[in-house]
Amino acid sequence: MLNWSWVERGIGSFVMVAAGGSSSGRWRPCVTLAVTALAGLALAAALVISSRSGCLTLPWCREKRRHPLARKEWNNFFSRDGKLRGGGIKFLEKVRSGGVDPSIRAEVWPFLLGVYDMNSSRAERNAIRQQRRKEYEKLRRRCRRSVDEDDKSSSTEETESSDSQSSTGQPTMANPAAEDFATWQHIIRLDAIRADAEWIPYSPSQAAVPEAEALRLASAVGLTDYGDMEPCRISHAARLVAVLEAYALHDPEIGYCQGMSDLLSPILAVMEADDEAFWCFVGFMKRARHNFRLDQAGIKRQLQVVSKLIKLHDADLYQHLEKLEAEDCAFAFRMVLVALRRELTFGQTLCLWEAMWGDQAAVRAGYRGRRTRSAPPTDDLLLYAIAACVLQRRKAIMERFNSVVEIQREFNNIAGQLDIRKVLDDARDMVAALHDKIE
Repeated sequence: MLNWSWVERGIGSFVMVAAGGSSSGRWRPCVTLAVTALAGLALAAALVISSRSGCLTLPWCREKRRHPLARKEWNNFFSRDGKLRGGGIKFLEKVRSGGVDPSIRAEVWPFLLGVYDMNSSRAERNAIRQQRRKEYEKLRRRCRRSVDEDDKSSSTEETESSDSQSSTGQPTMANPAAEDFATWQHIIRLDAIRADAEWIPYSPSQAAVPEAEALRLASAVGLTDYGDMEPCRISHAARLVAVLEAYALHDPEIGYCQGMSDLLSPILAVMEADDEAFWCFVGFMKRARHNFRLDQAGIKRQLQVVSKLIKLHDADLYQHLEKLEAEDCAFAFRMVLVALRRELTFGQTLCLWEAMWGDQAAVRAGYRGRRTRSAPPTDDLLLYAIAACVLQRRKAIMERFNSVVEIQREFNNIAGQLDIRKVLDDARDMVAALHDKIE
């Protein structure tokens, strides 16, 4: 970004010299014209320097980066009865611009993910927490019963299971067939065992779990194929199994699909209690669940948005993608599916997701931003970020790649190579410039 102080000093010096060294002298018309011209050149230089690959970034459009929300400021946002002051608007502004300090993420994320209403009191949240803990425990009991068909056949003795079955005893949306759940269980266990360990440095308390506790958690969910994994990874895998099985019963239309474990793993690393992690995951999946529909309608819609953003932002790049028959942005399928989790490091993922959740929470709260030139909150910040990732690879795509396969290979191998702050800055710039044409 251009430093404007040298522009101001340059203009001031030029004026003094042209006026004969006296600031009180009368400006001649030629001096006025020259000063105007110099100011115009300075502005043009700023626009050129601020432009990236055809992107016009005005100096006043980019938000000043702030520090993450810290404990003291978080506590000060609450009134005596535990309500967020002002409906949480200042809180959301802080999260959108700076993220959240790791020490308070477990307290903040339930607000961002809609587990708690922005206007809820402390007493209301305590009641919600107790109620939802019971609901999660009920789902876990159903998971354990579903393992045994005999228990399932005798479930009419259980009041809660009779509520979830049709009068004919046939599988319903609330009570999926045993073979469906068995299939989900098998895939969940495979994915849980294969989960990466990148979360470990970010969760020291979970990394230090005793072996006996890890084995107890694994036994509770029937997880046995963990081999010689470390205790912390066994514990994490067992928690993945528990929460994902419960979600499969909670949302049987989606059930479980590969990729959902990628979305849950960071949440488990932050939330110590499984029931709280579950409801945060449910909040995340309210939008992400459409990524896992069999008809892929949700993914296709989002890829269309990414394609449109590129077309509006960089017509030359879009035309090149058309020549390669890649204008549908199918190469970004994985980016959309798991919200850039596999393209970013663990820490970068949390940074992006907090910004994304902050925007979505602001939209739910009816907040549209203060300054007309700043980026308003959007439900689709992820898509702007994905478009920004593609645009940052503009030179390679335009000069080196001659097929869709080469583009796909490039984006399959960019893990850890992205500057997430730059991605977010560029995404915000696009939101400010294009949201009226997209939303």
